[in-house]
Amino acid sequence: MTTPAGWFASPEEILLGFARALRAAGVDVTADRERSFVEAVAALGMEDVAHVWRAGLATLCGSPTDHERYAAVFAAWFSGQVGGRKGGAPQVRPMTRAPLDNGAGEGEASDDDTLIAQASASEILRHRDVATLDAAEKEALHQLFARVHPRAPRRRGHRRTPTARGELDARRTLRESLTRLGEPGRIHHRRRRPRPRRVVLLVDVSGSMGAYADTLLRLAHRFVMSGAPVEVFTLGTRLTHVTRALRHRDADRAIVAAGEAIPDWSGGTRLAEGVDVFLRRWGRKGMARGAVVVIFSDGWERDAPEALGEQVRRLQTLAHRVVWANPHRGSAAYQPIQAGIVACLPHIDDFVAGHSLAAFEELTEVVARA
Repeated sequence: MTTPAGWFASPEEILLGFARALRAAGVDVTADRERSFVEAVAALGMEDVAHVWRAGLATLCGSPTDHERYAAVFAAWFSGQVGGRKGGAPQVRPMTRAPLDNGAGEGEASDDDTLIAQASASEILRHRDVATLDAAEKEALHQLFARVHPRAPRRRGHRRTPTARGELDARRTLRESLTRLGEPGRIHHRRRRPRPRRVVLLVDVSGSMGAYADTLLRLAHRFVMSGAPVEVFTLGTRLTHVTRALRHRDADRAIVAAGEAIPDWSGGTRLAEGVDVFLRRWGRKGMARGAVVVIFSDGWERDAPEALGEQVRRLQTLAHRVVWANPHRGSAAYQPIQAGIVACLPHIDDFVAGHSLAAFEELTEVVARA
């Protein structure tokens, strides 16, 4: 099995990308199954595609009903074919770029091959770690952000609306009965109207997060442009409110405006102090109450990690849900051993990856379901 020249995807990125594509196809692929898959392939080797096929079949599929989807996604991911054979591994041909026209008519790529190559390149780029991308690859990735469509989580509002089912609407039912002079009429129901829940993004822009900060702010811009009630802050040596800067419709202008507003970009890290300032100035006054709060950080804390844990605990008492997105969480070998992360884990509701576009898309789903 070979990787297309110029794509520079590591074997781990290719395997994790396949596992997540399988999850998108409807197979219940958990993070533990992803790790088991990578470890199994490492033990068997990637030289023979049959080894990869058997490793994935054993670790990623939960029941025989998953096998047909597994075969189709496996063939599409590793060869660009539409489907595989039932009962065994597909006939996978190595993915290669379409050769250039040499003027003699030989080696011309068909339109289908070109489209497959482009689709495969985009799919691999979605699963690449942002920190490993060069400038051209990051620019290409930024074009794919149009696929990210954050949705606000929903909560029950105080106002009620008529509905076909739900609690009895005694007032409307009685009113209709009176119009019928006491004769029985239609039974009316009502329910609380769902309302969008506020989302608060706390983005670590310190030096240790420098490779991700620009892309994370681009993700925050997508949240702000979604129309949901969203507030964005950056964390470094101080807390900065950047929601207004990110309201520019053009993403590049929004990132520039946010960068001009942030005085501590790629500086030190004082997460505990930043969260404390947020709670005192905004959180307790209502911004964090009942909100979904997402912290983007690797957990490296300059001050005592116990202080960070205490601030996250306070945050959890106010928020509806606390989500922590760590860029290192996307690695199969990652272990949450940083002191700051260890102190915060008991007070985090969702601990997710935050290293690639595919991880960002999964994060938006976690937020929408909160």
